[in-house]
Amino acid sequence: MMSLGGEDEQSEDYLFKIVLIGDSAVGKSNLLARFARNEFYPNSKSTIGVEFQTQTIDIEGKEIKAQIWDTAGQERFRAVTSAYYRGHSDMNVVTILVGNKCDLKDAREVSIEEGRVLAEAQGLFFMETSALDSSNVSAAFLTVVKEIYNILSRKVFLSQEQQRVDTRLGDGKTLILQGDGSEPETRIRRWCCSSS
Repeated sequence: MMSLGGEDEQSEDYLFKIVLIGDSAVGKSNLLARFARNEFYPNSKSTIGVEFQTQTIDIEGKEIKAQIWDTAGQERFRAVTSAYYRGHSDMNVVTILVGNKCDLKDAREVSIEEGRVLAEAQGLFFMETSALDSSNVSAAFLTVVKEIYNILSRKVFLSQEQQRVDTRLGDGKTLILQGDGSEPETRIRRWCCSSS
């Protein structure tokens, strides 16, 4: 279920920031327009700086507010647009490689297989879309939002499990977790200390 933002700003359970980056004229603005307003502008102008839309999405009964930032693809705006995503890289970042304009079959420059191989090599999700005919546009945005939600849900679950373990260890033993639970090789080590 999707609806445009603007309702009670305090009602959302989560706030996710999504940043669209890519070269000029690849269709970032039209992808956002198609997703947020179901609109397409065949003669759209280049984005100057950064613009954003807000979309509210319901996932598993949780209301997620997605702030989707559309950045300029022109080289002269790179310093400005990079400021919007610099410093936000952490374990909650999800990246998807989107091949837009898949409706232009005769003008294809990158094969589906090349895109898929590149995405796999970089550990990215991959999807081809068309802002013109709406193919996979919602699916691409929902993939990112759902995966961020899944990462956060796992962290909340691990945190709750940690609280349960801490509660059960009231006998003078201390549990030390190495890592934050997001790493696949997180190790749990028990360290006993004397009870006083």
